[in-house]
Order: sequence, then structure tokens, then C-alpha cells
Amino acid sequence: MPLVPTGEQLLATILKHDSKTTSYKFALLRALNDVVLGHPDLALTGELPVAVPLTRLAEWWLAYYWGFADPERPILQGRPARRGEATGHDMALRPALAQLRAAWQPLVVGPGRPGDGYFLLTEMRTARRRAQYPAQLLAAYEQARKAAVTALLMPIQHAGTKEASVFAAPVRLRNAVATPLPGTDPAERCLLVPAYLWRACHRLSLYVEALCVHEWSLFTEQLSAAPRGEVYALLTARPDNRRPLTWERNHIDVLLLEQHRFTCPWTGKVIMRPDEYDLDHLLPLSFYPVNELWNLLPVDRTFNQRTKRDRLPSAKSLAAARPSLAASYSTYGQSAALGQALQQDASLRFGSLASGDFPAQLAARAVAFIDDVATVRLAGQRF
Repeated sequence: MPLVPTGEQLLATILKHDSKTTSYKFALLRALNDVVLGHPDLALTGELPVAVPLTRLAEWWLAYYWGFADPERPILQGRPARRGEATGHDMALRPALAQLRAAWQPLVVGPGRPGDGYFLLTEMRTARRRAQYPAQLLAAYEQARKAAVTALLMPIQHAGTKEASVFAAPVRLRNAVATPLPGTDPAERCLLVPAYLWRACHRLSLYVEALCVHEWSLFTEQLSAAPRGEVYALLTARPDNRRPLTWERNHIDVLLLEQHRFTCPWTGKVIMRPDEYDLDHLLPLSFYPVNELWNLLPVDRTFNQRTKRDRLPSAKSLAAARPSLAASYSTYGQSAALGQALQQDASLRFGSLASGDFPAQLAARAVAFIDDVATVRLAGQRF
């Protein structure tokens, strides 16, 4: 009886040894790895596969390929297909992604940036932020996402060997026996990821990320498309706040004007006025793109700008901050708009929380999530 390969062996085989005509297989495994990073506990026990919507993987693809679709410096991601006398595109989603970039550029100040695709990913994940964008951009985003979903089917089908393919054909969630990502609609087509592969991605998150980027850079250089250093820079670009968090700030400012108070989770400083705080990403946006409200809290402006910046909190700092997080979430609940947004965003990330003290439960889940991300990706110095 042939030995069943481990998750580690499958990952290494796909990245290092599978034949590749495009960069799609790198993008597939990188997207899967990023999804696992965002939902690590879905397969820590049991053997049910995890159902990942193809649209969720496609959203990551738009971020990865964004820098390669620069109209002034397009970078090939495969050999252009030949159809009779005509030459096709190197990747099927390039035309739709170029249209999305064109719709995005007028909405931001300054030239386009390689990390803009990641920022757009965070914006489209929540309904309240998506609603702030014009219909033209939303339509272009939907078309690009559909094109990415179609492109995804190729590496899903061909990952592994003919004798032992890694993935089964995608199915609708309602027809699957699987653990779904939070918020997945029963009608969505999903990739069923074996539990052992999910756990391997979690254990080897940093290794998978590094190997995907390295092999992808080499592959692109071998196409004579761009030097590997340039490709590496595009693949590792991360977003900044290209558009201000005006909606969140306005509602927090109203709470402060109504005499509600926030306590900085890092310094313990009581925040009483709008000019005393920065709206901080607990898990930095530059490290993992999450613009969900549970990840945005008022903090001591001086500490944020001089000490925290883009650093991750240590396990000790997170444990000490947990009561302040719960208190801030409770204060958000004093605003109907913020309270509703917090519930929606928490559900997107963590699914349904048990009945009871919602702020305390959310604080516990947020602390565990941030610490897990920092641990498996072996981030630099933590404060």
C-alpha cells in the first residue's frame, strides 16, 4: 500500500517539484496559507475538511497580482497562450485586474502602490466600508474577482500528480460535509482543504510564505519578465491606510463628546478627547490586512507613534491589554452604529460567539488570534 504523503510533503512537492506554466500554483498555496492564518482553529482537531469559498481565495489573488498588472510596467506571469495567429494573455485575470486598477486610481491620492491590492481586499471584506465606494469600482472588483475564481480552477485541478491530485473539484457548501469558513453562504462554491493540510499550513506558516515568495520570484525571473529582487518587492509589499478611517473616527469622537471614555490597552492612559488618540490596528495592517472593527481601537497617540508603530504586542502585553479591549468593545456598544459593525466584523472573523458577555469573549478571541498570528509568522521584536 502506497504511503499517504503528509501535509508538509504535499506543500513541498507542489512548490518545488510540480510542473508550472504560470505562477498560479504559488498563488493558490499562498492564498490558502493566508486564509489558514486568518482562521487557524478551524481544523486543529477532527478530520473534517475546511470549506474555503473560491471567492475568498480569489480576493487574495487580486492582492498578489496587483503589482504585476501595472499598465506602465506589466510583468509576465506565464507564457502567453497562442490561439491560432493571436497571442493571448499570460494570465486570464489580467484584463479584469487592469480595469480594476483603472477604477481604483482616481479614488486615491498620488501614484498607485503595489500594496493597494491588499488595502482594497480589507475594504471589500466589510459591508460598511464597501458601501463607501462608487458603483463603478464595485462592479470592476466583482468582475476581477470572477476572473480570479475562473483562473483558480486550473491549479486546483492540476496540483499534485495525475495519480494523486491534492484537491477534489470544488463543490457548493450545501453539498459538502466540511467545516465552513465563518460567513460562508451555502450556495458558494468551495475548495475542500483536508484537515491535515490545514494543520500543516498552520504549523509551517512562515516557511510556506517564504517558499511561495522565493519560488514565485525565481519563476518570474526565469520568464525574463523581471529581476527576482523586483518581483520579491512586489510580492511582499504591504498596504498603508490609503483612505482615512473617517467613519470609525467620527463615531468614536461622538462617544467621547458624550463623556464616554476609552483606556489605552498599552499604556493605561484614559482617553477623554479626540486629539488624544490614534485609531490603532492592534494587528498592524502592514503585517496582516485586517480593517475589521475589533482590530481598531483608540490608543495613546504618543505611545503609538513612538513605540508601537507597526510592531506586534507580546503575549504578556496582550494578556495585560485584554480587560481594556473588553472595556473598549463595551463602549463601542454604546453607539448603535459601532455596536452593529462590531458584531458583524466579529462574526466575519470568529463566527458566532457563545451567548453571554460578548465584549469579554471577543477580547479573548482577539488576543488569542493576534498572538497566534505573531507566533506562527515569527514576527520581529514584540513590545
